[in-house]
Amino acid sequence: MKAGLCFYLVLSALCMVVAVPAIPAEELVVSAAVSLTDVFRDIAPAFEAAHPGVNVVMNFASSGALYRQITQGAPVDVYASANPKWMAKAVQEAFTTETAVKVLAQNALVLAVPAGNPAGVDTVSDLSRDTVQRIGIGSPATVAAGQYAHTALVSRGMYVALESKFILCEHVRQVLDYLVRGEVDAGFVYRTDAVKAGHGVVIVTDVPLPKPVTYPIAPLTGSKAIERSREFVAFVTGPQGGGFLEARGFERPRK
Repeated sequence: MKAGLCFYLVLSALCMVVAVPAIPAEELVVSAAVSLTDVFRDIAPAFEAAHPGVNVVMNFASSGALYRQITQGAPVDVYASANPKWMAKAVQEAFTTETAVKVLAQNALVLAVPAGNPAGVDTVSDLSRDTVQRIGIGSPATVAAGQYAHTALVSRGMYVALESKFILCEHVRQVLDYLVRGEVDAGFVYRTDAVKAGHGVVIVTDVPLPKPVTYPIAPLTGSKAIERSREFVAFVTGPQGGGFLEARGFERPRK
């Protein structure tokens, strides 16, 4: 009887242990521009390690597409854009506040070509040549890199003349893929993207812009984890986040 009683007690104790529900991880949804993919995949686990119990869920797309998701009610805690334009809209529509917005990094827009440069492109002006038939560019309506390229080409009076050559892309990494595969003669991408492609892509020249490529980030006011959202922004814009950004070729914000 004693042995049977002991077995019953042990079994009961095990059942009680199994019945205790696991504490769910606190989920933090971060919507970030596609050009931040690699560095944010570096940052997310580092933030999780510093904040046990937090699970960072990354959502990457073009800055404009992400903003549209936010306006349609997507559950987003932190928004990181590749263009201040979309963050300004987020502030205007009260999805965040001006004081909450921080600049996390800067980048450069470059004109790049496939390895070997088959079309012989050396400058932005060369895009007008007949040898250049296909130019990769992010859709200016939603892609920050495309908006920057649009600004640069309009300032040169070249945009309309080149429009028939454009291969419009959903995000800057799609332009990069076309360059790597040699499916376009040239394309506008960020310097960090071109460097990521290694020998498959050659940077022809930096593209002058009125203002540098700037990445703002902010916690959203509708976040259900607002304190964690603020902590994530502080982490990304602080020394640890800055180290990850520089390792991926981004520049620290100029003051």
